[in-house]
Amino acid sequence: MSKSILGLAIGLFCVTNYVTGQSAIPYNPLKKGQFFFYWGWNREFYSRSTLSIKGADYDLVLHRVRAKDKPTRLSYHNYLQPDRVTIPQTNFRVGYFIRPGLALSLGVDHMKYVMVQDQVVEVNGIVSRPGVYQKTYNGPVQMTSDFLTFEHTDGLNYIHVALEKYKELYHSKTEKCIVNWYYGGGAGVLVPKTNVKFLDYERNDRFHVSGFGLNAQAGMQGVFFKHFVMRLEAKGGYINMPDIILHKKGIEGRGKQRFFFGEAFWSLGATYSLNRKKK
Repeated sequence: MSKSILGLAIGLFCVTNYVTGQSAIPYNPLKKGQFFFYWGWNREFYSRSTLSIKGADYDLVLHRVRAKDKPTRLSYHNYLQPDRVTIPQTNFRVGYFIRPGLALSLGVDHMKYVMVQDQVVEVNGIVSRPGVYQKTYNGPVQMTSDFLTFEHTDGLNYIHVALEKYKELYHSKTEKCIVNWYYGGGAGVLVPKTNVKFLDYERNDRFHVSGFGLNAQAGMQGVFFKHFVMRLEAKGGYINMPDIILHKKGIEGRGKQRFFFGEAFWSLGATYSLNRKKK
């Protein structure tokens, strides 16, 4: 009798543990209803572009203009001090998984674009404003600082939405480390504050919707202790800005340009579920 009771108890224990083991659902940071956000820092690369600038007394086209980004010197003061965190080249994004493994996100890439100074480019057009640069242009011209400086350094701000597909690469048994890779694409608008010094005109100091962008991206993401996120991402795309403000308000002057860009960045963030009923 005692053996029968012991056998029944062992059987019930095994069944209970089997059911419990089957019902334990692994943590999934890619499930529907999962929310995430991150903040990071980037570097950019730009193709050559054709830059057109036109005002009341000038109309010029600059061909195959070279540009670079403008990284901020690495220091606690520049990157982590609260009142200066937006000064470096940064990325901010929030997202939501609309389906398992498929996220919709909104973000801002705060890039910086600086025309390489003193380069020689082909220039066509005319300057009728009185001064040493008053003439018709049809040949190479050196971009000296007293002639033209051209920057989107208060932000080549790319505000865009993206759709991202995620796949799991690694899931530790303790669930303290989950690694995913992802790819996707996005589109949005460019809202730069363009800093231009051309001849003796006063520069613009306003944010302005200047054009649009398209991009594709891919990267890897690590989720640690179920909530902390680190990402590494590469992004490439196309920017077209047909309406760039060049001068102070009230002074006529517009520019336009288009180019391709490449971007690499890393970021830190967090993720958690907005649907508490599901594990």
